[in-house]
Amino acid sequence: MASDAGRKQFWKRSGAKVPGSIQHVYGAQHPPFDPLLHGTLIKPRSKPPTTPVKLKKVSTFQEFESNTSDAWDLGDDDDELLAIAAENLNTEVVMETAHKVIQNHSKLQEQHKFQEEHLQEEKQVESAELSSVACGDNRLVKSVSEGHTSSSSDNASENSSMQRSQSLPQTSAPPLVSGMADYNTSVTPALTEREASRLDKFKQLLAGPNTDLEELRKLSWSGIPKRVRPIAWKLLSGYLPANVDRRESTLQRKRKEYFAFVEQYYDSRNDENHQDTYRQIHIDIPRMSPEVLRLQPKVTEIFERILFIWAIRHPASGYVQGINDLVTPFFVVFVCEYIEEEVVENFDVSSLPEEVLQNIEADSYWCMSKLLDGIQDNYTFAQPGIQKKVKMLEELVSRIDEQVHRHLDQHEVKYLQFAFRWMNNLLMREVPLRCTIRLWDTYQLHTKEAPTHNVP
Repeated sequence: MASDAGRKQFWKRSGAKVPGSIQHVYGAQHPPFDPLLHGTLIKPRSKPPTTPVKLKKVSTFQEFESNTSDAWDLGDDDDELLAIAAENLNTEVVMETAHKVIQNHSKLQEQHKFQEEHLQEEKQVESAELSSVACGDNRLVKSVSEGHTSSSSDNASENSSMQRSQSLPQTSAPPLVSGMADYNTSVTPALTEREASRLDKFKQLLAGPNTDLEELRKLSWSGIPKRVRPIAWKLLSGYLPANVDRRESTLQRKRKEYFAFVEQYYDSRNDENHQDTYRQIHIDIPRMSPEVLRLQPKVTEIFERILFIWAIRHPASGYVQGINDLVTPFFVVFVCEYIEEEVVENFDVSSLPEEVLQNIEADSYWCMSKLLDGIQDNYTFAQPGIQKKVKMLEELVSRIDEQVHRHLDQHEVKYLQFAFRWMNNLLMREVPLRCTIRLWDTYQLHTKEAPTHNVP
């Protein structure tokens, strides 16, 4: 009791608050310096020997304060401590530690990718087992369904999505290709609730006898689902009519018309009048993006035909460097109409049947032509269309970010120096292919005004 009374008297005599100061919180730029964790980074320094001091019994708060080491107080000035740490850091050790962090991060990413591929293979095996068991007796089917409850639920949801997709109008395809698409559809990753809802809206709109193009533009503004992107692009570009009954005949007629052009003009590529055009196309195709796709001989052959036929049929501009990049998005999207590969750039295009490749080539030609019809002044003499759009970009930046505009003007950087390629290639060289395709979902809304969307 006496000791309790003493404590109370002690704190009663002290009217001040308990000392302690909150130190600065250091972020990623200035992490906390812990000698225990960073002992290897500090050069050994001799410390003077310390002798234990016997503390006297305190009677006042001032004595308590002088004899007590507050845990919040580091005892050193913050700037001084950081200066000492920076002075004693070993650069080689820091670099070695940074490399280890990067390597560990890369390994984690590879492991995550491997796990996803492994799960995908397991789903394929399970779906194959269930389909084979369904052909057997009922007793065997029951035992398998009991052992794979979760797999059955997954297949049920996938089957329902396949049933919904059957209402979508599609172009005719050879049996081999149709089977390939059906098989791959069953193993595609499950869509989120929002993605499934958007896909249903597109399918309902496209399944009608006459597609409402204005409604299709509104839906497409925030992106088009991959499964319906080929048919949506063909409709939005004006290549296909809105009437469902006329689409198949239109496809057949336009494809025959394209290959009639090939038969009529392509043999003249080595003529003296057209030799320079074909030579420039042949040089530019290996420069296009993505790299893996452009190195396939079959792709090179298709692109050469598309670009040469377009140049011959549009003598006002002819072929201009940069047009070769505008074929790629159409070609990749229309390849996806027949396959379900996640990374199309790595797909072997020559494995597709010849009839399918001809359909993809003709569709890519006509859709690219529809796009270029609205921006052909980008590629005529002096390219006035591009200069106009670069000027629009300059005015826009000066209005929304005057500081950046003044900085460029102060350093005499002309917008044409860095924005020319943006307009000439419609950002094909600036962003990854998947991002380009997403941008082109919006470009397709008004084909003749597509490049105006290229200005942020």
